[in-house]
Amino acid sequence: MKTKENKLDPNLIVGLGTSDDAGVYKIKDDYALIQTLDFFTPIVDDPYTFGQIAATNSLSDVYAMGGRPLTAMNIACFATCLEPAVLAEILRGGADKIVEAEAILVGGHTVTDKEVKFGLSVTGYVHPDKVLTNSGAKAGDVLVLTKPIGTGILTTALKKDLITEKELDEVVKSMSTLNKGAAIAMERVGVHACTDITGFGILGHTYELASGSDVNVEIDASKIPLFNKTLQLIEENAVPGGARSNQSHFGKWVDINDDISDCLETALYDPQTSGGLLIAVAEDKAKQLVKELTKENCLCANVIGKVQDKDESEIFINVY
Repeated sequence: MKTKENKLDPNLIVGLGTSDDAGVYKIKDDYALIQTLDFFTPIVDDPYTFGQIAATNSLSDVYAMGGRPLTAMNIACFATCLEPAVLAEILRGGADKIVEAEAILVGGHTVTDKEVKFGLSVTGYVHPDKVLTNSGAKAGDVLVLTKPIGTGILTTALKKDLITEKELDEVVKSMSTLNKGAAIAMERVGVHACTDITGFGILGHTYELASGSDVNVEIDASKIPLFNKTLQLIEENAVPGGARSNQSHFGKWVDINDDISDCLETALYDPQTSGGLLIAVAEDKAKQLVKELTKENCLCANVIGKVQDKDESEIFINVY
């Protein structure tokens, strides 16, 4: 794979240049390391579940690059006023996901803090010629999404007591589902680009893919799967601050059709935790990819848009 960056070191395949999901460094002709790190505060009450979600989120970047996790290290901030058993459950949740990812926990670091935080530093591997980035989409590709969106809305609603823990179950399942199956499906089919949908929401990460690839993207909002009650909860003002920030920052590059409701537009900017993969694949391979994603039990495999040649405007995404 050719790289756009690398006056510093020709072996640096992916660095800071296109705001990609992880760094990739070539070790030898057939082996490159993927490096990533992520951690955050609890979004659910149960410590074991929080550990699972945080670890799944951290591992996702490796899958988005077309790789496999190899080793992981815990990163934990822990409030001394809490029982040590709480931290033990968080770490257990993370460890179980590392095992599921067929990676190895090799250590970590914990500091005291006023607020609990947890995540992983992950090292993965990939063949240098098979690295996927967010800058490889080509005109004529279609975009496929592998998880519903709305995690920020639903978890905010839980904090406001607008939904019950039971009503959050489908979101928890999604956030704790590895993108491992999606990565396997992509490798079988062969795709052009990929990114995982996290804090910038689906439109923010689509913008990064479009701008990095120097293309335009058309999104069919009706094809984007939403978690139950997402639009209703937006009407009840269960909107995280990150959604407003995303809309303010990325909105200048997005053209929203007048037929799109304000609530749906807000959902498209909703920051996701441990979201799915957004995959750019040649149109003649799209059906095969959807079939393979379904075979790997991905939560969804929805074709949500199409990639086009870049025009002269500042708009990168058209949503209809």
